[in-house]
Amino acid sequence: MSVLLVLAKAPVPGLVKTRLAPPATPAQAARIAAAALLDTLDAVRAVPGAVPVLALSGRLDDAERGAELAAALAGWTVFAQRGAGLGERLVNAHADVAAAFPGHAVVQIGMDTPQLTPARLGAAIRRLTSADAALGRAVDGGWWALGLRDPRHAAALRTVPMSTARTAWHTRAALGARGLRPAALPVLRDVDEWPDALVVAAEATGSRFARQVAAVRTLPAGGRR
Repeated sequence: MSVLLVLAKAPVPGLVKTRLAPPATPAQAARIAAAALLDTLDAVRAVPGAVPVLALSGRLDDAERGAELAAALAGWTVFAQRGAGLGERLVNAHADVAAAFPGHAVVQIGMDTPQLTPARLGAAIRRLTSADAALGRAVDGGWWALGLRDPRHAAALRTVPMSTARTAWHTRAALGARGLRPAALPVLRDVDEWPDALVVAAEATGSRFARQVAAVRTLPAGGRR
């Protein structure tokens, strides 16, 4: 059995997806983030046999669609993120999974790829039956998924520079230094800036995320909501 670990921020206006503004307002950006997270939770929940876990930064009580998100997390294990930087929070989230679910492999994703499907997540899990690690590179040079047969190996991330055009390269090198050979997962686009949101919304037609992006695009010139 494997854990599907989602690392996410509570979608609080002004604290998430700030690079979507403009054209989105802070509230609209938070609603887009909330929609992306809800779509991601749905995809994870639909993967047969996977254990769903969320590592959360912030409070859902303060978030857009917070009550809906809390309801969607019924039956999930939820950990609070710990650590100052992203690398440290990733290391600690994997360590929490290793302690709570000993012997389980883990595939970790974020809330920035709402186009993910249960089939694609299931395929990522299956990669760990023949590889000790798996890495899904993002278009911008980061990564959207990290799979580890032993989540304690995420300690390698502690020294990896995050949010750069070479984060995936550094991550692969850090895992290699621990004797791991990450299998490649498909390259995906994650949502950082408005052009990313448009491309991903076109891939995820009919999703909550696509509807929230469309709500920003259809505002009249100069309009704000």
